[in-house]
Amino acid sequence: MPKAELGVWLDDVRVATLERRRWNDLRLRYSDQALSRWPRNAPIVSCSLPLDDRPQKATEFCVGLLPEGRALEALAARAGVSVTDTFELLARYGRDVAGALVFANAAIDRAAQSVEPYTPDSLAVAVGELADQPLGVQDDSELSIAGLQDKLLLVRAPDGSWGRPVHGAPSTHILKVEDRRWPGMAVAEGAALRLAEAIELTAIAPEVIDAGGIPCLVVRRFDRELGDGGAVQRLHQEDLCQALGRSPRGPGGRGKYEAFGGPGLLDLARLLDQYAVDGVAELERLLAAVVFGVAIGNADAHAKNLAVVHRTPTHVELAPLYDTVPTVLWPRLRDQLAMTVGGVTRASEVGRDALVKEATAWGLSRDRARSVIAATALALDAAVARGVVADVPALGEHVRFATRRLREGSVTS
Repeated sequence: MPKAELGVWLDDVRVATLERRRWNDLRLRYSDQALSRWPRNAPIVSCSLPLDDRPQKATEFCVGLLPEGRALEALAARAGVSVTDTFELLARYGRDVAGALVFANAAIDRAAQSVEPYTPDSLAVAVGELADQPLGVQDDSELSIAGLQDKLLLVRAPDGSWGRPVHGAPSTHILKVEDRRWPGMAVAEGAALRLAEAIELTAIAPEVIDAGGIPCLVVRRFDRELGDGGAVQRLHQEDLCQALGRSPRGPGGRGKYEAFGGPGLLDLARLLDQYAVDGVAELERLLAAVVFGVAIGNADAHAKNLAVVHRTPTHVELAPLYDTVPTVLWPRLRDQLAMTVGGVTRASEVGRDALVKEATAWGLSRDRARSVIAATALALDAAVARGVVADVPALGEHVRFATRRLREGSVTS
């Protein structure tokens, strides 16, 4: 296979070149402009690809930009390439991906970008066709987002209506279709995200809409911001698998789970400690996020559901929470934690002691860990009392039970 190259752009600067040397052997080579602009080892593209003048293996990072499962198969079929041809998939769909990077050999042509308005009826049709057209991709679409769930990338107009991004226009929102196997999940996840918002762990404005009789959760993308004049600007981010250079595809497509060799909370804590401006503050925020996950009964906080934001080219911080399903409300769903907490493997068994043990492994003191746990539990209780999750009573009941247990330390784990 001949060598091929693809430009990697960040804020209109070609910061690197993606090289395909052999089948799915992708290497990232930083540009002279990037090397002269930022200090060595800065996580410009990824924490797993720090700035250096040597080419670096980038296959795993790039795989993390693409969807999984049926959606990946459909995108590959539409592009006429193999599902394992990550390079060609990014060449076709890499102009609007998670984060701020744009993959293209030419400079970004904003004049070619546009938004095609949806009507309520056409939006319902697009949602109904996601099985055959994942992400709402059409011939003029150049976008991708990770994950297994059926999703539609949207642009919200100033009047609140929705549109379809065309030719790499940056999307602003993600629509997630409720899994028919788990009725009520869209409403429950929306409530959980509102709870996270109430204690300042996210700011993605969740809302549940009906699209042709199908419940859908719509969230604002935390990696998009409005700039001067209302123009949409990209904010760089990467999930934990990407930040550590791990592939979510193996073994058996379960590489995002700690039990199958995927990252754990300690890995994320070390990244934050290394690259954050205020490492202690970020570790405390991470602990609050873990307490939140325990309180809502979310066993599925795997390495694709946790991310870091690159506010500057040289530093990262914990990303807002964005995928927070209270799995406890569906007994058939897994209770085994995607990431262990203080050595505990089941969500229902995590108590204050396990949380303290986990946090002290990161470097927080026991007293500080206990303080963060207590403060988070109290804030969650107060939010539930205000009716933040009143539309999902079972969630409120679980949060009250879990936070009382955490405050009292009534379990040994």
